[in-house]
Amino acid sequence: MSLSELPATAAWDHSGSRRGFEVAAFARTDGGWIVTGATTAVEADVPWWVTYEIELTSSFVTRRAAIAGRTGPGTVSAVRIEGDGLGRWTVDDRAEPGLDGCLDLDLESSAMTNTLPLRRLDPRPTATVWAPAVYVRAQGLAVERLEQSYARREDGARSGPSVDYEAPAFDFACRIDYDSSGLVVDYPGIARRVQLAR
Repeated sequence: MSLSELPATAAWDHSGSRRGFEVAAFARTDGGWIVTGATTAVEADVPWWVTYEIELTSSFVTRRAAIAGRTGPGTVSAVRIEGDGLGRWTVDDRAEPGLDGCLDLDLESSAMTNTLPLRRLDPRPTATVWAPAVYVRAQGLAVERLEQSYARREDGARSGPSVDYEAPAFDFACRIDYDSSGLVVDYPGIARRVQLAR
């Protein structure tokens, strides 16, 4: 399935594991895309917010990200992540070999970042692909490696693809529905897309 152009903006209502809201904006650059966004939420009675600016190549490989956040009444964090496009990474200018082989960024705070591997890979129906990611926690912005897989389902009547997603480290699996541009529409237990007027 050929994915259509990304919209200028998108938004998600987060519910289930947390209660919150996310907004993202997409801007083309000479070499790819810049995605800026923010999520504010309450999780286990703790309020937090995370902002992000992510630079992507034209093929949706993550090159760099600036992420900032605050948890509770006063814990403020920030992290800078850079990739060489070939699977090697630095976090705040320190090489992180444990992230070798990752091409995507996955923010725990964001439904948007599940778009990145889908756009990058555009897997064929029935194909399962492993897409390990640089994973950033919502509270405190700790950075770690996350092994995850995407198994695309046969396209049906929906306007966009669906994938069976799995993250074994969290013993978590679900079916994620996307729209025709590859943006998450329904991420069970995490977020649902809010349709915006064009």
